[in-house]
Amino acid sequence: MAARGRELLILSVFAVGVLATTVTFGANVTYDHRALVIDGKRRVLISGSIHYPRSTPDMWPDLIQKSKDGGLDVIETYVFWNLHEPVRNQYDFEGRKDLVKFIKLVAEAGLYVHLRIGPYVCAEWNYGGFPLWLHFIPGIQLRTDNEPFKAEMKRFTAKIVDIMKQENLYASQGGPIILSQIENEYGNIDSAYGSAAKGYINWAASMATSLDTGVPWVMCQQADAPSSVINTCNGFYCDQFTPNSVKSPKMWT
Repeated sequence: MAARGRELLILSVFAVGVLATTVTFGANVTYDHRALVIDGKRRVLISGSIHYPRSTPDMWPDLIQKSKDGGLDVIETYVFWNLHEPVRNQYDFEGRKDLVKFIKLVAEAGLYVHLRIGPYVCAEWNYGGFPLWLHFIPGIQLRTDNEPFKAEMKRFTAKIVDIMKQENLYASQGGPIILSQIENEYGNIDSAYGSAAKGYINWAASMATSLDTGVPWVMCQQADAPSSVINTCNGFYCDQFTPNSVKSPKMWT
């Protein structure tokens, strides 16, 4: 995915269902074995990525409108931890880091949002989005069943979720966010962590769903993802992909 990650807009297919042409916020978002289900209707949703800090706020409305004109239903973006918390417990959401403003602009255009919190995002971004100070916490081991790391990951994830809730940005609150993602492409490297990998993935899914966003969570490229989240395909070819649960739809992120 490295070559495509450098592109500003990346097409991805979300589900198999019935295509609708209008967006209604204040939605009940669930899923079945065929599709995301929004207010009781299965949907085909085509999404594209706009990584908000890779452009300026003045550029956002035009990029979003071009995405809509090109046929997208959903804008997806990662959340860049090292950008928002360059110093531990000191947050920055100003200028090109204004995630709330970006999401509200997407909503004004009548599009949905997939918020890929990570907080490891890869995305050809320095240190995968991890802040440098994280590396120096005593006893920490990144992306595994390690208590210092999990405490920091939970704190940041909950911070982002709380900000979204305060602004009523989840679909369950009348906002545009219909999906969130925890972790990213961990299945590509989890064998290096041995048995601790499974414990970490189970914890990450449980932690995310406990935040009560009212919308589904996904794990990208995680074949053994717990049934509480949707495991999605990641790659150039996903035609042979099958979700690990008969209750989950086939999704490409």
